[in-house]
Amino acid sequence: MFKLILLAVCSLCAAGSLVAQDGFVSIFDGKTLEGWKPSEDNPAAFSVEANGELKVTGDRAHLFYVGKDGNVAFRNFELKLKAKTTFGSNSGVYFATQYQKEGWPEKGYEAQVNSTQVDPKRTGSLYGVVNLWVDPTQKQAPFVEVRKGAVNLRIKEAVSKDEVWFDYHIIVKGSKIILKVNGETTVEFTEPKDWEGPSANTKGRKLGRGTIAFQAHDPKSTVYYKEIQLKITD
Repeated sequence: MFKLILLAVCSLCAAGSLVAQDGFVSIFDGKTLEGWKPSEDNPAAFSVEANGELKVTGDRAHLFYVGKDGNVAFRNFELKLKAKTTFGSNSGVYFATQYQKEGWPEKGYEAQVNSTQVDPKRTGSLYGVVNLWVDPTQKQAPFVEVRKGAVNLRIKEAVSKDEVWFDYHIIVKGSKIILKVNGETTVEFTEPKDWEGPSANTKGRKLGRGTIAFQAHDPKSTVYYKEIQLKITD
């Protein structure tokens, strides 16, 4: 496993048991979607399995954490969860985002969830900003390239595998974002002071007060989540 720290490079370019552990609180009860609000484009994409897992499947939609009062907003936090992909599936965890009735979220960042789908940006990527770019023909050690405003770490295979649960840990502290998969850091990114997003089409990809959301990507994608725990530190 590798650790990617790209500070200089990037400057170029309701709640379960409610038991807190080390400040973390469960925000998914494994029975209902209480405390969560789906977008209106495809609310049926989100359901709770009998075994307590959150199933995310079908056409584009997003499930936003809104809490008991329906108006959750925070800036600095840590999010821990477990995710499991199925073959050819794509999903993601948005953060620093805001509820939208439809469409791809215009605000916030996405922590990618993708083990084998055709998009080469795989699990552990800060989507469109710092990508773990899978290239099966890659023979050398991982190397960094800058393409279309994003930083790509080209690797031979994804850090997650289909049908295997993996731990995802997302940390935001001040202007720093850290993504970890199974305890290993995949991205450490500091948002520059003059940051306007990686491209003209993604100017909303900035840190700020907001919430988190799970993404349903397409009809061929099914992904599962569980043990979703949040610690708000601001």
